[in-house]
Amino acid sequence: MIPMSTLGRPVIHLDAGDPKTFDLNFKGPVAKRSCTDVLCCIIFILCIIGYIILGLLAWVHGDPRRVAYPTDSKGHFCGQKGTPNENKTILFYFNLFSCTSPSVVINLQCPTTQICVSKCPEKFLTYMEIQFTYRTNKNYWTYYSQFCKSTFVKPAKTLTQVLLDDDCPIAIFPSKPFLQRCFPDFSTKNGTLTVGNKTTFEDGSGKTRNAIELRAAANRVNKILDARTIGMKIFEDYATTWYWILLGLIIAMFLSWMFVILLRYIAGLLFWVFMVGVIGIIGYGIGHCYQEYCNLQGQPNSHLTVYDIGIQTDISMYFQLKQTWFTFMVILCLLEVFIILMLIFLRERIRISIALLKEGSKAIGYIPTTLVYPLLTFIFLSICISYWAVIAVYLATSGVPVYKVITPEGQCKHENTTCDPEIFNTTEIAKACPGAQCNFAFYGGKSLYHQYIPTFQIFNLFVFLWLINFVIALGQCALAGAFASYYWALKKPDDIPPYPLFTAFGRAIRYHTGSLAFGSLILASIQIFRIVLEYLDRHLKEAQNNISKFLQCCLKCCFWCLETVVKFLNRNAYIMIAIYGKNFCKSAREAFNLLMRNVLKVAVMDNVTDFVLILGKILVTGCIGVLAFLLFTQRLPTIIEGPTSLNYYWVPLLTVIIGSYLVAHGFFSVYAMCVDTIFICFCEDLERNDGSTEKPYFLAPTLHGTLNKMQLVSQKQKE
Repeated sequence: MIPMSTLGRPVIHLDAGDPKTFDLNFKGPVAKRSCTDVLCCIIFILCIIGYIILGLLAWVHGDPRRVAYPTDSKGHFCGQKGTPNENKTILFYFNLFSCTSPSVVINLQCPTTQICVSKCPEKFLTYMEIQFTYRTNKNYWTYYSQFCKSTFVKPAKTLTQVLLDDDCPIAIFPSKPFLQRCFPDFSTKNGTLTVGNKTTFEDGSGKTRNAIELRAAANRVNKILDARTIGMKIFEDYATTWYWILLGLIIAMFLSWMFVILLRYIAGLLFWVFMVGVIGIIGYGIGHCYQEYCNLQGQPNSHLTVYDIGIQTDISMYFQLKQTWFTFMVILCLLEVFIILMLIFLRERIRISIALLKEGSKAIGYIPTTLVYPLLTFIFLSICISYWAVIAVYLATSGVPVYKVITPEGQCKHENTTCDPEIFNTTEIAKACPGAQCNFAFYGGKSLYHQYIPTFQIFNLFVFLWLINFVIALGQCALAGAFASYYWALKKPDDIPPYPLFTAFGRAIRYHTGSLAFGSLILASIQIFRIVLEYLDRHLKEAQNNISKFLQCCLKCCFWCLETVVKFLNRNAYIMIAIYGKNFCKSAREAFNLLMRNVLKVAVMDNVTDFVLILGKILVTGCIGVLAFLLFTQRLPTIIEGPTSLNYYWVPLLTVIIGSYLVAHGFFSVYAMCVDTIFICFCEDLERNDGSTEKPYFLAPTLHGTLNKMQLVSQKQKE
């Protein structure tokens, strides 16, 4: 090596062919910095300002009540305070059978008159029946008239005139409110679908209909009509178990915190606890699946397959099939074998990971505020998600009511054209298309703002993805700066600067907002392109041939791989930014070159360390999941009595499992960032220093000894 001097600061070259230079006085993250990627920072700030302006515009023009309240055929809200419909909170359809028209799919509106009512019908009645019974009992008409557009003294109009003027429904059926809309009250009697205990009935126009026809019409209006029962039961389960779910998440947080603390002192022992725990939990799952599989032997219909029963809204039906439990058992067995094989073949590499985990535990122990940072990230992400959702709703509800011509048969040449409901009956369209109606279609407008609402929605989504990635990048850069301060302190913890996390966070915001925005922009661009591909795939699925489907799958796979690679490069680039304070491109290039020069070390520790941390997440999630399963299935009555009236125990169980994993991921993500930062600094340390008195190593002696045994330090460096 040839010592040189540049601007009075000593530097060294690795060799004649390596242009990389080192500052021999380097003692940690650079303190004197300048702003990086200023142009991207300016663009990022302008986008945020534009995002705020878009939010104000959407707030002025949008009306979220249009989502909360159903809208009648005239565009009036049902149940809105201060309007004539204040006490009429439910939407009623005049002729539900017309909802089988193809125009339902095009206009998302049923081609029949819709009015707001205070309650749904409770009996079968037709307009023709009312005309006869009115003479003997006027109470029938009093009841029937509440489902007409306006109050009539008596049913004097003929059926033909009623159909022409569209004043009243020609028939009403027993109904119940669902999602603030009147839907027929279906029930099953002896395996036959009925409405109000009837299988057939008059539709008011002289035709005899059955419950199946009415059900088909209702399904076209609302696809989730079949899920009303399961939806109510799920809501009841959440109302019963919310405090148990909260308790499970608190226990998961405590376990994660405890594991992070214990990793500092007994990382090796705790790793094998992870191993035994994960293997034991998966083994318990295999045993339970086998037991359920055996219990279903001989049960009626248990031999059916998922293909036989099709798609069911009642998920519990799938748990009554032997195929379901057999599939779960096979998956768990494969996972168990995979973990055991990983332990056998990676046993030597795991020693390196344990050493790095110990060093990471010390760093977190000296900088405990890093464990609180995931809460700050969660708050930032929650703000971004909430702002995006609110703008999306306000944009979707912007505009004035737009009315369109709708005909029951959908064969009029004026179908789907705009109209004015106030004068529609006097226009030529009403004469040319008998039975046509001018119904509310959607909210829109012809102004410049309304014409660009789809573009605004795309902009809203893109900036949302940009901000989400920026928040994650900010957290990674701040944590990397804090942990780098720990590593490059020669005497730990005496040389660690005060408030390292706060200092690193301030540096990232003050100097490197542009660099973080640059990396986030690249990732957001890839993600938005993946979303566009997914959108096109769903909307053009029927028109695609096998070749186009194959190309679509290839594109999805390529962009998924590209996103994964970019995330990896960005993560290491942010570490280099936190240490040296250079711009994004230089940091990404130096991080890439550093990893390539130490590709053996990367192959040894990177995936193995991630594997160890994933096992920790699985162990926390598995422990909480097993406890929740035993609690919600009433298998711990002698220890603690859980909820006894659950409809579907898997609803709170899955909530606890997913929530526990997210909590554990928040804690262990700090650990992963710590290990990655220490690894990058370790590689830099080995290239800068040789372990002599003049150039000592900054890494801990125990870690250095382990690396020597694994021959990850060159002979020249050891000498």
